[in-house]
This record gives sequence, structure tokens and C-alpha cells, in this order.
Amino acid sequence: MITKLLHKASKRYASKWLVLAVDISVVVLTFMMAYLIRFNFKLNFDILLMLKQIPFIALATFISFLSVGSHKSVVRFTGYKDIVNLIIGCNILATILITSTYFSRKFNFDEVFNLSGSIIYIHLLLNVLFLIGLKLFIKALYHNLTQAKETPKNILIYGAGSSGMVTYDAIDNAPNSSYNIVGFIDDDSRKIRKKINLIYVFALENITKDFVVKHNIEEIIISIQKIEPNRLLQITAYLFELGNIKVKIVPPIQQWIDGDLNLGQIKEVRIEDLLGREQILIRNPILEKEYNNETILITGAAGSIGSEIARKLCHYHFKKLILVDCAESDLYDLQQEFCQKNIRKFEAIVSDIRDYYRMEKLFAKYNPNIIFHAAAYKHVPLMEDNPYEAVRTNVCGTKNLAQLAVKYRIKKFVLISTDKAVNPTNVMGATKRIAELYANCLQGKGNTKFITTRFGNVLGSNGSVIPLFKRQIDTGGPLTVTHKEITRYFMTISEACQLVLEASTMGNGGEIFVFDMGKSIKIFDLAKNMITLSGLRYPDDIDIKITGLRPGEKIHEELLANGENTIPTYHEKIMIAKTKSLDTIDIEHKIELLCAKNEKAGAIKIVSLIKEIIPEYKSNNSKFEVLDT
Repeated sequence: MITKLLHKASKRYASKWLVLAVDISVVVLTFMMAYLIRFNFKLNFDILLMLKQIPFIALATFISFLSVGSHKSVVRFTGYKDIVNLIIGCNILATILITSTYFSRKFNFDEVFNLSGSIIYIHLLLNVLFLIGLKLFIKALYHNLTQAKETPKNILIYGAGSSGMVTYDAIDNAPNSSYNIVGFIDDDSRKIRKKINLIYVFALENITKDFVVKHNIEEIIISIQKIEPNRLLQITAYLFELGNIKVKIVPPIQQWIDGDLNLGQIKEVRIEDLLGREQILIRNPILEKEYNNETILITGAAGSIGSEIARKLCHYHFKKLILVDCAESDLYDLQQEFCQKNIRKFEAIVSDIRDYYRMEKLFAKYNPNIIFHAAAYKHVPLMEDNPYEAVRTNVCGTKNLAQLAVKYRIKKFVLISTDKAVNPTNVMGATKRIAELYANCLQGKGNTKFITTRFGNVLGSNGSVIPLFKRQIDTGGPLTVTHKEITRYFMTISEACQLVLEASTMGNGGEIFVFDMGKSIKIFDLAKNMITLSGLRYPDDIDIKITGLRPGEKIHEELLANGENTIPTYHEKIMIAKTKSLDTIDIEHKIELLCAKNEKAGAIKIVSLIKEIIPEYKSNNSKFEVLDT
């Protein structure tokens, strides 16, 4: 019964005035103890004087602790700063008593304000001891009452520096924490075999399979800020070799909530952590001004990029958000997600960008100010077999939207392109390059600013290599890679969408924005890393099979075409591709011809027309190579 009442009480927070009253009571108690200690626990002192001094002590304590705000701290979460604050309060109290004693003796005030110096100092020491002891006792009591009923997991924290200490505190202070910290791991030899909070620090080589079994280690949390990806991979590979343990990582400090770490932010190591590049975070106050009170239309809104752009725009106060996609089920999922988040000012519309008249009705009805054009076919092998569909969507669909943007005086048209549009070797990349060209052809023909963003592969997007590898690992492998030397540029969906939103604000029309994506990643290495992250070993547990390049596939992707270079922008990670001058009249005529003949022409004829528009398009490992001879 008592345990239940204590457990129930532990869920409530004590009033700050109750905390202050308890602190004052402790100080009054220690004041009487100081008298007893001063007179060797004999009652040979003026007890009546002591009792008269108690109200003054209580008032001085009230002023001291109120000035430092120590009563506002949550006792169950008492930390280092709270203790320092309490010590400052005790010293202010001692200063008040010393000052009152000085003036009392000098000007013959009432004896109530005249205290013995020895009693003041004994009182100060007792206050520090008892108040801190009480706070830590309540914290320990609360921790025991709220401990998870199940057996706590034994864990290790990799990193005995400041980040490791923050992680330790987050675990130690968390209610219902189910962790028992067995030790720290650190690379600094000066810390090895020493103790932090009575917990040993070990070297990585000390953590063996026998150690893991002996201490029943279930998880290891890596808590090192600014760790190199290669070093992170080495650590995770070593730890996974120890047995069936989970390896988690503490996120960068910028991602902590209000500057504080909580257990929910500690996640298992992901492939994004091993990309070999820092994630790019863009913070631009102009974005709020750009999108507030605007009607924004997103095509391909149910896809990976389109849906993330929509989510990010929800941070702004847009007038209306128009979500357009022909993928009914995916659009329905996004609609339900927004409804659950209580996002109201949006419309989910099932529509096809290839239908000019349907799109015109939407433009006329909603009159958007900004368009994000993310709708496209993007799978290289499929488009190599279906050039008619690639042209119909990537070229004709873009042409429809661009023409309507000019006709309806849209403020900005942002085209989502791809690095595969650079010196294309496949139908998909070539059609996206034509889309870029058509947008440039219309620049200046009306009020619309046509802006293009060009970036590489997006981690976790529909059809990307990461989900494929995950499925292959789940089924026992092997992982399939088309070429051992094949490389790709990678970024996260969030990064890609930040780039798109930023480009819309900085673009004046006619630019192709290129993202500094760091170093390209070997897909073979990526496959091995994913096997390691899954707690398996290559090639013992899962092998990697080389399948050969697919039709139209490059070994290495590029971000700039021949004859292109870059000029910087105000953000070091975003550049503008300085393109060659275009004969816009000739190109626009050829694109119109391509769209007109696409309805009836065969695959060879369609691709030959594409190659006339894009002279640098040379097919690779494809049946269309005959057109290049």
C-alpha cells in the first residue's frame, strides 16, 4: 500500500514553494545543529537567543534561495548545475549572516543579528552537506520508484567525453529507464582503467566476446560528436563481430530537442551515418517570406521528393497547398497523414500531368503562385525499354506545365532534375535533360522564373538501392551490384528537399542549381556496409553478386555536362551550373516535333529524335547504340 502511494506521488511534481519551504526547514535544522556542534553537544548556551534568531535565519534563507531560484529546480532531476546553484545560495546566506553580524557589533544592534563566526561557518558546511544530500536522496528514491519492472539491459557507452557524459545523464535521469550502464569505452589511453561516476572506462580492444557474455551486454551506444564515417564503420564492424548486440548512435547536438538529449533520439546506426559526408543543413529566414500566403502546387506529390517537399512546406503559412499525382494509393496515404496532423489548407488531386486540359482546369481553379515539378519517370532500365512513356511524361508532361506556367503568369517554376541528365547515356537521363532545356527555352517569355535543381541519388526513395539491399538482406541475399567499380552520389531525402526550397528563393530564372554532394560512393562498398550494419558478415553470411551493367547505366555519374562549370552562391554547398548558350528557337522546335511524333513513332525513331536534341547523348550498353555509329 505504501509503495503504491509512493509510486503515485512520484508521478507528480512538487510545488516550487513546497521545495523552498523544505529547504528553509533544513537550514533552520542545521542552524540548531551548528549551535550544538559549536558547544560540543552541551546545552551551555543561550537557547532563548538561538530561538529568537531562527525567524531571522529563515528570512535570510528565503531571500538567498529566492535570489538564485534554487526552488525552481525539479528535485528528481537534480544535476551538476543545480548543485552549484544550491552552493551559491548557501554562500549568499552565509554572507548575509556575516554582514548582519558585522553591523550588529559595530552599531550595537539587537543580539538577534549577532552570530558567532564559528557558528556561521559550521552552518554553511552543514547546509551544503544536508541540502545536497537531501536532493540526491530524493533523486535516487524517485529513480528506484520509477525503474522499469523488467530486468534492465546492460549497456556500454562508447565515448567518455562530454557527449558521453550527456548520454549518461540522459539515461540516468530518464523515468522508466531500462538501462544499466556497465562501462564506458574510449580511445584516449589516459582515461583507460579510470572511473567516471564509479564506472570503469575500457579500451575498445578490452571489449571481447567473453566480456560481452560475462556482463550480458545487449546494446552499445556510440556517443561521439563529429566522428569520421570511416572510423564509425570500423567501430560498428568491430562491435557487430562481438555477437548479437545492438549498436546505436547519439545524433549531432544540432538535432537535440531544445539543446537537451533524450533517450528517444538515440537510434540504431543507419547507412546515412556512413555516407562519408556531413549532412547539409540550410537555414534561411527568407524561406518564410517566400512561402507565406502563397498557393503552391506540387506535381509528383505522392513520391519521395514531392511528399517531403510538401511536409517541409507545412512549416510555413501557405495560403493553399495543391498536391497532384496520378498514383492514387500513395496520394491517399499522404492525404491521411496530413489530416492526422491537422493540416487543413491543402487539396489532394488525382491527376496526370500528361493531360493538358485537365491541368489547365487546375491552374484556372487554384491559380498557383509557385510550382514544384517533381513528377517524372526515373527508373533507367524501364525507361530504356519504354522510351514512348519516358518522353510522354518527362518531356511532354513538363512542356504542358511549363506552357501553363507562362500562360497563367506563375511566379516560379522549380524543376526537379537529376545528375543522369548530365552527358546522358540512357533514355531517362536524356528526357530529363530535354525537360531542363525546355524550361530554359521559356525563360523570359513571360513573368515566370524557371529554376532547375539537379542532384544525385536520394537515400531511401522509392526504387533506390537502399530498400533493395534491405529486402535482399531480409531474404538471406545475395546483394546484387551491377559493377564492382560503379559509383553514385548520395544525399538524404531531407537534404534534397532543403536544396529545392532554397533554390526557389535564390533563383532569378534560368539557373541550374547543382548541389555539392561530397564524394561519390562505391555501391559495392555500400553493400558491404549494409551487411555489416545488419550484424552479418560478408561474404560468410551474405555474398554480393555482380550482375553486369543494365541498359543505359553509367559506371560513374556526373553533376556537370561538357562545357559547363559552376559559379558560387551565398551558400558554400550550392552552386549554379554555368551552361553553354542555346539556340532556344531551334531546340523548342525540335522538342515540339518530338512530342508530336512520339504518339505514333517507334522506339528507334523516338530515340533518334532525342539524340538530335541532345548531341552529347551516347547510349551505353543499350540497343540504341546503333544510332551512335
